[in-house]
Amino acid sequence: MSKHSFPTLAALGNQFALLAVIGTLSYAFMDQLYFGELPCPLCLMQRVGFVIIGSALVLNIRCGAHSAHYGWGIMGGLVGMMVSLRQVFLHILPGDPGFGKTFLELHFYTWAFVGYLGLLGGIAILLMLPNREVRSRSWFANALIIIFILIVLGNLVSTLLECGIGPCADDPVKYDGWLWLRSRFGF
Repeated sequence: MSKHSFPTLAALGNQFALLAVIGTLSYAFMDQLYFGELPCPLCLMQRVGFVIIGSALVLNIRCGAHSAHYGWGIMGGLVGMMVSLRQVFLHILPGDPGFGKTFLELHFYTWAFVGYLGLLGGIAILLMLPNREVRSRSWFANALIIIFILIVLGNLVSTLLECGIGPCADDPVKYDGWLWLRSRFGF
């Protein structure tokens, strides 16, 4: 793509899909940090699904559209959708308060399911577009990729501080990994 040409619809679609993934991961991460609501293991797995989709979109933006990239995005979406649906089914009984806070009267795992449906639909549309030239080095694409990488690294560090190197607590209330580091190395 030349420096002054307008990006194709496929390029814009990939960039806006990546923006949606960034928004989802950012909101979950900010909820964790600001409200102190630690993610459960199923919530962490849902974040992994969004990271896989985002990584596929980054590959498309950096290396060009490829069916394998879209395939990885679809696989990440399907895995994340199954995990979020599993969590919905765990809390579907009448009177069950669910896990965590709500946003617009739905829990985050329900919103994750809706987000996965939207992203998978978007990936399907991107696969049907005739012009699949999505490679971009624009400042917007570069900023999206840098923000995505920083959010992924932040989530990785927070997960290590929450769980340590062992399994995560089913209902986490403290950063077990951080407590282990403090007791082991004295800081």
